[in-house]
Amino acid sequence: MKYKIIFFDLDGTLTDSQEGICKSINHALSFYGIEKPLESLTKYIGPPLLDSFTELIGRENAPDAVVKYRERFSTVGLYENKLYPNVKETLEILQNKGYTLCTASSKPQIFVEKILKYFDIDKYFTIMGGATLDGKISEKEDVIECVLNSINADKKEVVMVGDTKFDLIGADKMGIDCIGVTYGFAKKDELEKYPNIALIDDISDIIELL
Repeated sequence: MKYKIIFFDLDGTLTDSQEGICKSINHALSFYGIEKPLESLTKYIGPPLLDSFTELIGRENAPDAVVKYRERFSTVGLYENKLYPNVKETLEILQNKGYTLCTASSKPQIFVEKILKYFDIDKYFTIMGGATLDGKISEKEDVIECVLNSINADKKEVVMVGDTKFDLIGADKMGIDCIGVTYGFAKKDELEKYPNIALIDDISDIIELL
């Protein structure tokens, strides 16, 4: 098989985390007297939080807003979340086929680990990769690079799976292929604009594709 290692994004790829993330963003915004419709905040699922809050309330307030966000997310928002259909079954099949599975998420690694354990899917992953709380590692390509270094992988044997342009662009910058999923937080026509080897409508489609 061409690929031996699969990197998965988390939000919008393995789990539907829209409720917890959007409510936690609003929690932070409320500190500044702002509240937005939850559906208008989905575009901020994927990029680093500091970038999102910089756009929403300005660079000066963004760091404090990230702290406010995490106050709620770390205790409540983390669990306002659900697995997408066929995730657990697909991960088990891929593991049994001999693939090495990792995550490469822009969410802080500490939250990635908690979420994977909460859904009892941490057992499928060799590396549960994510960003750092201090923001030093936050861009998708930086997370991917860290996971690559952790497993000493040949880039030609790795494929990234994600639901937004940030996954596709990050993978391309790091020289690895990417599969886009259309059931997450970006529309198919948006994903088509960025480098990908395929777009799939259900995570289980990856089994036949690979």
